[in-house]
Amino acid sequence: MNLLLAGVNHETAEVDLREKLCALLPEAEKSYPLLLSYPEIREAFYYTTCNRVEVLCVTEAVEVLPGLFTSFFARHPEVTPASLANSLYFYQDEDAVRHLFRVAASLDALVVGEPQILGQVKEAYRQATRHKATGAILNRLLHKTFSVAKRVRTETGIGDHAVNVSYAAVALGKKIFGDLKGKNVLLLGAGEMAELALEHLKGQGVDKIVIANRTLERGLRLAQRFGGQAVSLEELETQLLSADVLLSSTGSDSYLLTPEQVKTTMRRRRQRPLFMIDIGVPRDLDPKINDLDNVYLYNIDDLKEVVEENRERRQAAAVQAERLVVAETLKFIDWLKTLEVYPTIISLRQKAQTICQAELKKTLSHLGPLTHGQEQALEVLTESITNKLLHDPILFLKGNHHRKRGQAELALVRRLFNLDPESLDPDSEN
Repeated sequence: MNLLLAGVNHETAEVDLREKLCALLPEAEKSYPLLLSYPEIREAFYYTTCNRVEVLCVTEAVEVLPGLFTSFFARHPEVTPASLANSLYFYQDEDAVRHLFRVAASLDALVVGEPQILGQVKEAYRQATRHKATGAILNRLLHKTFSVAKRVRTETGIGDHAVNVSYAAVALGKKIFGDLKGKNVLLLGAGEMAELALEHLKGQGVDKIVIANRTLERGLRLAQRFGGQAVSLEELETQLLSADVLLSSTGSDSYLLTPEQVKTTMRRRRQRPLFMIDIGVPRDLDPKINDLDNVYLYNIDDLKEVVEENRERRQAAAVQAERLVVAETLKFIDWLKTLEVYPTIISLRQKAQTICQAELKKTLSHLGPLTHGQEQALEVLTESITNKLLHDPILFLKGNHHRKRGQAELALVRRLFNLDPESLDPDSEN
């Protein structure tokens, strides 16, 4: 049995090609029956994200799988084998296991340490099991994958440090308040940066989210997704009265808030602290606002320093994580290699039992009438001798000996016990 992983990612293929390949695998009800219809594939599992499309399988015909997967992906009317030639990569056995571990642990991600990919792999595995596409090997591998990813996050802290601006803004808010639970958040703008910030904020248990945007319709759509409230920018000063955190990312041509406006609002707030983050370029908030008492204003440059520092910390954690991945990969490959010996062990037991039963039957026919108890005693004696004779050869096969020279030692054992008589050279018996 071999493992083979094939796929494309953000480093090998443009987004246009990735989108086309993703389109081939939208429905597990069609994709898995097709993959498993290939006689060369014993087990299958695939996952897609915005950055990658990968298929992993168990096969006894690894040499034909690259061509098969090329044809599989080239089923898209706008994808040809030639267009895949420089984009499609293949990993086999140990390399495939290590690659999967690195993907799930977010070591092979566009942003190292981001947690989303593990959830996507888990959901893909649920789809695979629902369609009975996985078996003993992939089931064990995927469960080990989740275990490794969890260990990487808990033992290295690789995801503890914010490495995108929106996440850094939320992390900075937590640092100021200690806890964002129960806080009111006001967002200016409804673009990508605001959306990313909302994803992080929702996980922090904030009490109220208000989105102020020039286009109310866009603000409403975003508010519906995250359980917030949408208002127009004309209501900004009113909404500022109840806000604990203001995050702005509109990139307006002029300042949306001036020191005078905020000073007036702070009086009405009775100087309750206000945390403001301006990640707009150009800036949305007059930098002089930071001079006001109990107002803490940060801009995108402040956050970039945090992001860069945290990126360095994640890289240091990634080195530790890579060591963990290598160690766990070797453990899994060791287990996988033990599967190679079981057909030989089964053949050895079957041959020994067949010989013993034949000899016992022959002996019983010459002994004359025996009681049932005497026959049972002879059967137990025969089985006991068989097990004791097989004990050392089986220990040898299960132990570390066969891993040193792999198939060569398995072939030697099969030849010594003549487990494949049809493959022997007749001349070698003389």
